Amino acid sequence: MMKLRPRAKHAVIFDVMYGFIPITPWEEEIINSPFFQRLRWIKQLGFANYIFPGAEHNRFAHVIGVMHSMDQMLRTLDLAVSEEELFDPRARSPEAMLHKSLRIAALLHDLGTFPFSHAIEYAYMRQGNVREVRKASGGKTKTPKELANTHEHLGAFIIKNTRYKGGITAILEDHGFDVNQISKIIKGESPWLIANQLMHSDLDADRMDYLLRDAHYTGIKYGQFDREYIMANLTAFDAGDGQLSFGVRENAAHAVEDFLIARFSWYSQVIKNPASAKFDILSSHVAKSYLERDLMYQFHDLLTMIEERDERFFWWNDLYFMNRMQEVRFKNLTKDKHPQELTEMLMYRKPPKTIRHPAFNHRIIRDTPEEKAQNVKRTLDAVTEIEHILKKHGTGREWILVDLPEKDVVFTKGMRALAKKKTAAKLYQERDPVKVVDRYGKPQLLVERENSLMKFLSSYINFVPSVYGSEAALELLRKKKFVR
Repeated sequence: MMKLRPRAKHAVIFDVMYGFIPITPWEEEIINSPFFQRLRWIKQLGFANYIFPGAEHNRFAHVIGVMHSMDQMLRTLDLAVSEEELFDPRARSPEAMLHKSLRIAALLHDLGTFPFSHAIEYAYMRQGNVREVRKASGGKTKTPKELANTHEHLGAFIIKNTRYKGGITAILEDHGFDVNQISKIIKGESPWLIANQLMHSDLDADRMDYLLRDAHYTGIKYGQFDREYIMANLTAFDAGDGQLSFGVRENAAHAVEDFLIARFSWYSQVIKNPASAKFDILSSHVAKSYLERDLMYQFHDLLTMIEERDERFFWWNDLYFMNRMQEVRFKNLTKDKHPQELTEMLMYRKPPKTIRHPAFNHRIIRDTPEEKAQNVKRTLDAVTEIEHILKKHGTGREWILVDLPEKDVVFTKGMRALAKKKTAAKLYQERDPVKVVDRYGKPQLLVERENSLMKFLSSYINFVPSVYGSEAALELLRKKKFVR
């Protein structure tokens, strides 16, 4: 590792995971901007602190950790410039700009994070890709928006549309950075394969940070892996067509498998655990009900605030959502009893009941369209039966919340899925899968190695449907002997 100058010559941030992290003047300017400071007030794991009291860590610390991980990966891969070049604002060589841009991309990759992270983001995504506009006649209509309601698109919008004092666009352009290129790196769409891999792949800087950080703050040992050993064994190789790619040396293949298993276990046992997931699901339904009743900022409102430097955007964080719930409840802003009940439950940590039925069991299944469709159908058929019982025999106090995740919990993509997209010669230009490089510099996909567990585990996913409901719903379902 390159020796750093004395700390007094540049700014540093002390991180609980890595110690002192040096930052450049332009990175310091970004960090001190209102857009970035907003991340201090957004928890990394949503409402997981309702189950794990230590999970109070925020997106602010995480993205600084991702920047540090990115820097370490670049240094191991011999893609980093000297410290003098990195900190020199006049150093504009392609190598220096790539190093600087990748650090910035890592720093900004979660800039558009929603309150309580992904929990509220799902509500915006389910709200739909429409915006309300006024017609000349004074009426209203719904029209398509240009951007999807995701944190990636919101972050990219901030990076490219804030040319004013304190804006991210202005800071980046003042220091000679290409905002479009940084945005593409964050989305994994840059012309450089290795840049996309470092930001978006099965072994990227983001995952190298959050697994250990989340495990540390929750106190749960799932998610731990040998980070230093993997870091020390990263290596670059020629992927063809003028593209540079990276993988791990053969002696670190099992360490990477341990990393992938740790991530699978983390999502299965912590993120998707019914006890910890139910509050995120509850918050998503609360937020969606507010959006439908125009009781929260709509996505197009956020875009307007960003463009006009409306200070209310900087308040759009966890505190905003908690205050909104308190206001909606106290002022009785909705006459609908259902969102009022959900709001009270979320505010005062009153968990919904878990509806336990064989169709809702979490199970490891083969990653095939047929088996996935069969399990989805089984789940939805049971949900339909529940809805029929509640409608026919209920009193109005019964309701359920259904969580059928759109993304599966996977170890990694298998050869069958990868081969559909690329010819054999192009497989090593695939962004996401881990590559193992032998002593002669020849790459091989981890999932095609004969001695790799991932060759077999990549054929499976964890199917994790969950259904929650009111106490009245559970009592009725028990009475009708649908559940125990």
